[in-house]
Amino acid sequence: MKSEIIFKELGFIDYKEAWDYQETLFKETLDTKINNRNHPETSIATKNYFLFCEHPHVYTLGKSGDFSNLLINQEELKKHQASYYAINRGGDITYHGPGQIVGYPILDLDHFFTDIHRYLRYLEETIILTLAEYNITAGRYEGYTGVWLDADQPLKARKICAMGVRCSRWVTMHGFALNVNTDLSYFGHIIPCGINNKKVTSLQQELGKEVNTNEIKEKIKKHFCSLFKVQAA
Repeated sequence: MKSEIIFKELGFIDYKEAWDYQETLFKETLDTKINNRNHPETSIATKNYFLFCEHPHVYTLGKSGDFSNLLINQEELKKHQASYYAINRGGDITYHGPGQIVGYPILDLDHFFTDIHRYLRYLEETIILTLAEYNITAGRYEGYTGVWLDADQPLKARKICAMGVRCSRWVTMHGFALNVNTDLSYFGHIIPCGINNKKVTSLQQELGKEVNTNEIKEKIKKHFCSLFKVQAA
């Protein structure tokens, strides 16, 4: 029998509120694993979650990031109605905002495989397969996480999906941000993911039209479930 995953739609939600909710689910899973280890006779199965949401304008800096990659000050953040958080995921700085699909899988990788690099590759493949349904050929850029277009042509390479995760005791949180109908001008206030001279793009920009985000989420669910061999709870 396949493992189950609980998909939850959080809608348009403040970044900190979504982060706190992730932390709650993350801690519940960790606590269950620790309790199972200490009391195997009363072992309880951990749950797997996948949260979808969309955030107001916000910049987040990963724990290995460089604050200088944020190119605007506090006053300018307010002017652009944006907030900023230093957070506990990997990676550097990125932007979240309206028109972007954000996915936060909180998984117990003991149900799947204990390999964080494989996990990231599966997340990337989920997005690559989703984009292929829109006749967009996407791939990986060697040395970087995330999903790119024209990655084999350095002068044309542009990022369409950023990724950054946290993992403790093989429990994951944070995830990916796919630019769909995103206002890309907000990326001009940062050095995205700390990578100089690389552009960002969106489905809307590549296709020349607005795209239905709910339709894309269904495709993401389909490919995620297939790759991870799970079924919706």
